[in-house]
Amino acid sequence: MALLAALLLILGVIQSAFTQRYRQQFRDEAAYAAAGLETGGVEFLRSLSSASSRITLIDRDGTVLYDSAGTEHAENHSQRQEVQQALENGSGESSRYSATLSERTYNYALRLEDGRVLRISAGDFTMISVLRTLAKPLILIVVTVVLLSLFLASKLTRSIVRPINQLDPEHPDKAKIYTELTPLLDRLSSQSGQIDEQIRELRRKQQEFAAITENMQEGFLILDRDTNVLSYNTSALRLLGADDAVLGQSVLKLNASRSFRHAVERSIAGEHYERTMNHDDCHYHLIANPVHQEEEIIGAVLIILDVTEKDQRENLRREFTANVSHELKTPLTSISGFAEIILSGLAKPEDITHFASNIYAEAQRLITLVGDIIKLSQMDENSIPVGKEPVDLREIADSVRERLAHEAAKKHITLAVHGSHETVSGVPQILDEMVLNLCDNAIKYNVEGGRVDITVSRDPRGAVFLSVADTGIGIPQSDRERVFERFYRVDKSHSKEIGGTGLGLSIVKHGAAYHGATLALESELDKGTTITMTF
Repeated sequence: MALLAALLLILGVIQSAFTQRYRQQFRDEAAYAAAGLETGGVEFLRSLSSASSRITLIDRDGTVLYDSAGTEHAENHSQRQEVQQALENGSGESSRYSATLSERTYNYALRLEDGRVLRISAGDFTMISVLRTLAKPLILIVVTVVLLSLFLASKLTRSIVRPINQLDPEHPDKAKIYTELTPLLDRLSSQSGQIDEQIRELRRKQQEFAAITENMQEGFLILDRDTNVLSYNTSALRLLGADDAVLGQSVLKLNASRSFRHAVERSIAGEHYERTMNHDDCHYHLIANPVHQEEEIIGAVLIILDVTEKDQRENLRREFTANVSHELKTPLTSISGFAEIILSGLAKPEDITHFASNIYAEAQRLITLVGDIIKLSQMDENSIPVGKEPVDLREIADSVRERLAHEAAKKHITLAVHGSHETVSGVPQILDEMVLNLCDNAIKYNVEGGRVDITVSRDPRGAVFLSVADTGIGIPQSDRERVFERFYRVDKSHSKEIGGTGLGLSIVKHGAAYHGATLALESELDKGTTITMTF
């Protein structure tokens, strides 16, 4: 386009300059032809017929007297512009399309002394005529220039683009380029530094967010407005019982229960929603909140709290309160009854000792019960007033055997201790209470003439074991998971006869947890029970 524009401008300048010279040449030629006509007549004009110009001799009335184009019988020329000007002013000129020459012509007319008009016509010097004349060389020049321009442009473009293509966006300051790109590199380097800083900040926040959410025991879910999961933590999958993540999929694939669906729909609709839901024998508290961006709801956040243990603790607390009330009411009723009889004077003197003995026994039972409750509370709250120290389990087992020897003898039960002296770190009083309760139960629920064996040992891995095995009545399968609950008794019908507070095995369980030990129970009906503590 630049080439064409330059060509047109050049041709315009050429046309302007050459037109003046061209027309001046016409005037000179007309003067020369007029002088020759005066001396040589028409024959002189015929001698000029080979010239490139058309020569016409016109009479004063417009009749064509001679025409070098051979058109003596041409139409009258009196109305031609250049002829009229010549007749009036002595000379005239015009430019128009000639049907005879089939081109645009320039016409110059000169009035002779006898009144006739000599006219010379030739193709006008126009841009089109110049282009027609110079067509072939111009086309050759244009094609050559265009091809050369394309070659140079391609080469120059590659030289300009190559450093840009080889530019490393991560390290723009290390690029080898030309000076003109320096401002761009400075800008890229500055922006690259800003982007790197923003990416580091985003990663840091993402890591913080992931660390917080992944260490939450609560389930955490972020949803978009279409209920698709945008973010989650593993606790959410665990609580909802899902094996795989559903990132980008509907959260309802994790749990399609009515309560869960209702919470999701309400939060997406823009409401804060809370409710408790049950799933696989577990209890969850679900909190759903909408997420707003300006005035538009763009999603929701779901928090899932596992309240199973809390509910169980609440149930245990209610059950414990009811059991304590019952266990306290029984001896207090007996004490109140015996005291009322004595106070009213209805008791015979010889019966007072018996009543006093019963009151004492029931009071001791109350003291033991309150003591056991206090021990359990201390272990629950991890507030044992005595610190841990090395304790020999074999010595404790021997001590318990001596104290329970009289009770065992009443039922002709053999109470024996086996094994080696093994030391663990613990509270002597609690460990003694644990072994005592195990052995006491083994005697109480044993058969006449049975056997109780206390064994202390250590395995090759360093674990210390203390087991109490009896040959008693055994524990039914349905009761084995509950025997360590507070106040739970397998044989409720004989609980009064057997005695005890019903807290013995609970103390054993909490004592084991306090010392970091594990309990294992093996039992078979009518063959006996073995309880093993592993430290």
